[in-house]
Amino acid sequence: MRVFVAIPVAGLVEEALREVLGRYRSEDWPVKWARPDGLHLTVKFLGAVEPERLVEIEGALGGASVGTPALPFSLVELGAFPGFARARVIWAGLESGAALELLVDRVERACASLGFPLEGRPFRPHVTLGRVREGARLPASAIQALEHTAMPAASYVADRMVLYESKTGPGGSAYVVRATFPLGA
Repeated sequence: MRVFVAIPVAGLVEEALREVLGRYRSEDWPVKWARPDGLHLTVKFLGAVEPERLVEIEGALGGASVGTPALPFSLVELGAFPGFARARVIWAGLESGAALELLVDRVERACASLGFPLEGRPFRPHVTLGRVREGARLPASAIQALEHTAMPAASYVADRMVLYESKTGPGGSAYVVRATFPLGA
């Protein structure tokens, strides 16, 4: 099973991102858009794991989340990795405070203690909205539209971190909750 740790998107941020997805999903761009019901901020991708490892993963994540307050997030921008001209991933950037950085560090360390590799890049809080199809490039009109997309002032407070299983299907990946870790409790 493929699993990852994430913070679900909610409230006004979720509404704003659903609107952006609705606006661009009908365009004839070479993009596989995210499902609106699965919007999240990935904290740590664990990949393929044996089901019997879930108990130890849950224990490690539970310990990592202890004492973490509820996390405020603000929607700040629309962007692409590595950039719009050579986009592979289209994302919405989120801003949060030091408590998020501390949680990410704790999750990284907890997962490393179980043998999962440390992330080699700095953490950049974002929600993946779409992936450009392999070998394709965004047309100039798409780049123009995306670069000029104004993101509304929107925020929400996350009250949980979730261990998800990703199940692929004909309509894209569906995410099944395997464990929930309260924040701010």
